[in-house]
Parts: sequence; structure tokens; C-alpha cells
Amino acid sequence: MAPFDLHSRASGLLLHPTSLPSPHGIGDLGPSAHAFADFLADSGQGWWQMLPIGPTDAWGSPYGSSSAFAGNPLLLSLERLAGEGLLPPEQVGAAARPSTGRVDFARAWEVKEPLLRAAFRAFERLDGERRAGFEAFRRENAGWLGDFTLFTALKQRFGGALWADWPPEIRRREPGALERAREALGGEIRFLSFLQHEFFRQWEALRGHCRRKGVGLIGDIPIYVSRESADVWANPALFRLDPEGRPEAVAGVPPDYFNSNGQLWGNPLYRWDTLRERGYGWWIARLSAAFRFFDASRLDHFIGFTRYWEVPGGAPTAREGRWREGPGYDFFAQVQRAFGRLDFIAEDLGDVTPEVFELRDRLGLPGMRVLQFAFGGGNDNLHLPPHHPERCVVYTGTHDNDTTMGWFARLMREGPPHERERALRWLNHSENEIHWEMIRLAFLSRAHLAVIPVQDLLGLGTEARMNYPGEMNGNWAWRLREGELTETTRARLREETRAAGRLRG
Repeated sequence: MAPFDLHSRASGLLLHPTSLPSPHGIGDLGPSAHAFADFLADSGQGWWQMLPIGPTDAWGSPYGSSSAFAGNPLLLSLERLAGEGLLPPEQVGAAARPSTGRVDFARAWEVKEPLLRAAFRAFERLDGERRAGFEAFRRENAGWLGDFTLFTALKQRFGGALWADWPPEIRRREPGALERAREALGGEIRFLSFLQHEFFRQWEALRGHCRRKGVGLIGDIPIYVSRESADVWANPALFRLDPEGRPEAVAGVPPDYFNSNGQLWGNPLYRWDTLRERGYGWWIARLSAAFRFFDASRLDHFIGFTRYWEVPGGAPTAREGRWREGPGYDFFAQVQRAFGRLDFIAEDLGDVTPEVFELRDRLGLPGMRVLQFAFGGGNDNLHLPPHHPERCVVYTGTHDNDTTMGWFARLMREGPPHERERALRWLNHSENEIHWEMIRLAFLSRAHLAVIPVQDLLGLGTEARMNYPGEMNGNWAWRLREGELTETTRARLREETRAAGRLRG
């Protein structure tokens, strides 16, 4: 059996690194991340699940990254850089800010950027093994790093303009124009490469610590990438773009009971026929990058591999879309040939068809069950615990849902009577303990893996919600406060884990 196996009975917690406590405005890969891994191990958990870890957009959305390969430099720990002699500890201490329990992404970058540049200047004065490692990193990652750093430097040079509005010779990636840009922006490109080098080093340190503690890492792979990403700019032939670099068709989901206009995501769609002709090479490289960071990953919007909602570029809403056939098993056959094991969780939620379940089961992937969805509908609701197969991952809720305490309060206040009654039958109702009842229900499920958002472990309300789908502002900002994960919580979590037969270590 592999050291981290999605098909053995275990449990874990969902917490994005940006939500960790730290002194510099945003969670990072430093001491608090290592301490959280210790908490997981000490409470008997086998997994730490995260959201995507790439560089984020202006709203901090991990699903709006400028690269499917790079790490988010905001996650760099200044304390670790100081510990390696690249920053004066007193300077790092002076930059500390009181925690507000929320991330201010713009402010966090204002605090960190000057110190990251100072660390780079100190690094450039080094010689020997450390510099040799940096140059080796640049060579080994040239396939994505050169495009990403040039794209980021050009974004800065052109004031954040859409890349489709850049000078034509840059937009079209004419070799002479790119070479001139690399020469003109060489210093910034080297700084951006340094940030990625340090991110990978800090990540490896954290992952190594987790492995020694017996904790596996679960990542998240969005099916689509951002229009304003190095991935699209560097590989336009793989996406549905017009000659000017603007999307001919974009992603979304159709109208439903909750939204009469559907959801217009705006990500450029793939040219799956071109990807197939090229052996899905870009996707294979992308998944290889994910395995470099994680022991397993959730495939976001797994539905899109069977069929996807195509919206014409420039359409005002998703109502104008239509269903198109996805790559299906052919894609995953190539992935399986490349990697052998498929260490993925299929996010099979939403407008699911039998074809989605057939593909998931043919691949032997665990799907998802969410207890907040369990109490509506009829007795055949697949989220009800009696319908959980062993090969699935059960959650109390996800990053896109309210917290369990917020969900329950709203359900009791305004939910349909039959849904309230069913929830009360399944849960031993106690206003202050409902989160533990849901955790216990998840842990007692037949599902091989149970994952609990940390907000639910702490019994936090709607104020701790991570994301409101479809809203641009105010998301992704919740943070854990120093000392909130107490010894009492650890002991109770370990006991619930032991009682359900999920204990690791």
C-alpha cells in the first residue's frame, strides 16, 4: 500500500495555507504551517487538504491564478528567509502586523514585497551551492518558468492590461520581440524566478515535515485556467481564442433553480481536439506539477471531462451557452499511461449525468459526498450516509458552502420543513454542538476518507465562510487566529477519529 492512500480509512482537515495565522497579513509556509501539520498528526489525521496554491488574482481567488505551475509568492515565509540569513530578523519583526482574522491581499503584498526584494538582493550576493541550486532550478523548470516570469514582468510593464491588448508582436509571441523583452526585463525576471525557487524550497520543507508526521497533502486542480495566465498566453493554440487572443468561447454552467442566468465563469475553453493530437502533453505536464506538490488532488468540475457548457465569447450571460462533449476516457487513458496510479478525487457535484458516474467508476476514483446536501429531496439522496460507498470522500461542507453552524442556523430559520425534520432526525440537536454531530456523522460514514473544514471543527458561523460562488469581493479572506486550535479541540478530534476507526499514528 502507498504511504498515502485515498482508499484506506482515514480523515483529515481542509484549510488553505492563506488561512493560517502569521505575523505578516496572510498565512504562509512558515512556522504556523509546520505547527498545523503537528496538530493534524497529534489528532490522528492522515490528510491536509488545500485549495489551489498558484499566484492569485486581485481578489485573492486561488481559482483565478496566473499560472497552473507556479506557487503563490504571498505564501513565502519571511521568518524562514530570515532564518536562512537572507533578511535581518529585526526587520522581519518590525514588519509584523496585528491579525484581524481576515486577509487583505493587497496590503499583505505591500508588506512583503519590499522584504522579498531585499532577500533577493542578499541572495544575489551569495555564491557557491545555494546559487548553483538556483541555476539548476531555472534549468529544470524552464518549460514553464521562463514563460511565467516573462508574462508576469510584462503584465507589470503594461500596467496590468489584458495580454490581448499588448503590442501585437508581444501578443503574437514573435521570437525577436520576446528576446528583446527578456533582455529589457532581465532583472525583474530573475527576481520572479528567485521567488519561485524559494517557494519550492519552502514547500519541500513543509511537505517533508508532513511526511515525517504521516500526513498526506491533497491539492486542488481547477479544470480551467485563467484567461490572464501565462498558460493561455504561451499556448494559444490549445485554447478557443481568435487571432487577437480573445476567447471565442468561454466556460460556465447553465441556468438552474438558483440562478436563472447560469454562471458565466469566463475561462477560455480548451481545443480538446488539438490537445488530443498532441497527446495531452500540456495537461500531463500540469498534472506532473501537481504531483510535485501533493500526494493526491481533487479534480475540480470533473463533470467537464464528460461534457461542458460552452458560452460564446462576449455573451452577457451563460444562458446563451450549449453543452459540448468533453474528452472523456481518452484523456484519462493517456494520464494513466503517464502516471500509472490516479491519485485523484473526482468533484462530481452539480449537474451530474450517468456518464459522469460511469467515467468516475471506470477510473476507480472516489467521488464526493457533502452532508449539508444530505437532508433535502427523497430517501434516495446520494449524500445521505446510507448511500455513501466506501470509495468516496465525505465532507461536512466545502469551501463553496456556508459553515456547518451557519448552514444549520439558516436551515432552522428558513429551510423547507421536510429538510429541517430530516436533519433533526439525523442529528442529535444541540445548538452549540451541531458541528460535532456533523463531524461524527461524517466520521461514521462508510466513506474511506472524511474531510472536515477547520471552520466546522471550531464551530464557527457564517462570518468564517470562505467563498460565496459568483461574488467577486470579500471571498477567500477568512483566517485562523493564533491559539484557536486548542488542546481540548485536539483531544476531542483524536477521540472522535479513534472511535470511528480512522486514527492515523
